[in-house]
Amino acid sequence: MSRVVVVGLGYVGLPLAVRAAQAGHRVFGLDLDRARVEALRSGRTYVEDVTNEELQDVLARGVFRASAEPAPDLLHFDVGVIVVPTPLRAGEPDLSCVEAAGRTLGRFLRRGGTVVLESTTYPGTTEGMLTQVLEEESGLLAGRDFHLGFSPERIDPGNRVHTLANTPKLVSATTPEGLAAVRGFYDTVVEHTVPVSNPRTAEITKLFENVQANTNIALVNEVAELCRLLDIDVWEVVDASMTKGHSMARWTPGPGVGGHCLPVDPMYLAWLAREELGRPFRFAELAQQVNEERPVLVAQRAVELLAGAGGNRVLVLGTAYKPNVGDVRESPAVDVVRELRDRALEVTVVDPHVESWSLTPVLPLEEMVPSLPGFDLVVVVTDHDDFDFEKVASEARLVLDCRHAVRASSNVVRL
Repeated sequence: MSRVVVVGLGYVGLPLAVRAAQAGHRVFGLDLDRARVEALRSGRTYVEDVTNEELQDVLARGVFRASAEPAPDLLHFDVGVIVVPTPLRAGEPDLSCVEAAGRTLGRFLRRGGTVVLESTTYPGTTEGMLTQVLEEESGLLAGRDFHLGFSPERIDPGNRVHTLANTPKLVSATTPEGLAAVRGFYDTVVEHTVPVSNPRTAEITKLFENVQANTNIALVNEVAELCRLLDIDVWEVVDASMTKGHSMARWTPGPGVGGHCLPVDPMYLAWLAREELGRPFRFAELAQQVNEERPVLVAQRAVELLAGAGGNRVLVLGTAYKPNVGDVRESPAVDVVRELRDRALEVTVVDPHVESWSLTPVLPLEEMVPSLPGFDLVVVVTDHDDFDFEKVASEARLVLDCRHAVRASSNVVRL
């Protein structure tokens, strides 16, 4: 088996590193966050897709190590995987983390090695910037002296059905020999790999997947608001549409979109269209606009409800971007809370999955149910399984349900 280096041990990198170690590779994980590294060394996970038991097993067997600094383990790696953030800064892609990771791996890259980028980016990154950085640092030539590929992450955090192991993995490389090397590695980690002709194709495929999801969510959010104004139950509409049996996928309305992919990745393609083609990517831009307006709508609805019922104490259930995870990156709940506070409402939140939250007071989960009658409005933003929605329906004075999580009742209003 191979010596593998994974740069970036977040929601994507850590599951990949542990899975590779379970498959028999010797894995070195590199992450600049020292708190993360200390947690891993002590056998404590911080992502839902890796259990403490799984982490402790690979640590005990000596097939996984984590560090915040490059170490001798890097000197002779066979496969280096870059899984670092690629955020937007003022609407433009920020690939500084990819560049830094590439320079680190480039310093230790040897002939015959393989480097794979998993971080989402615009077409041309792997064969452009990353190639240049690796060649500068190593003195080697991509495609001749080392293999270089792109294999976009497809992890859906917290999803127990579609996992890293059973979700088909796109693989690509700059040469046929490189594709064989990249595919050979991932064939040991996942159940099924899907080769594509080149990294640019894989890069834009990942963006297309997320543009499609973001656009469908925006569509159902827009329909939801139309249904509300027309006094139609949008959830009945969604259920009815699914009886068609073909050409329909179930997308549901909510307070917006969040996470490290959907609110960010489509804008990579929109940026590229403007910069290189001189034209807008209208679907992506419109979907982004619709979804960004949803937290404002939630706050407006909350104000309207409180104007009729009285009071200003609001309890927000859930601050993570999706159920049963602790990830608040780009979470619509953050914007919902800010919008509520901007309207002079007194906001408290409860989320057993989010460890650090500083915007408002935090109510422990065990105190939630007894505290419900003391709030003038409960806003369900993230429908964690931990929440007792039956008690929410029976104990809360007034509920604004943004996730269709609370049973219908006279005190429950759906977004």
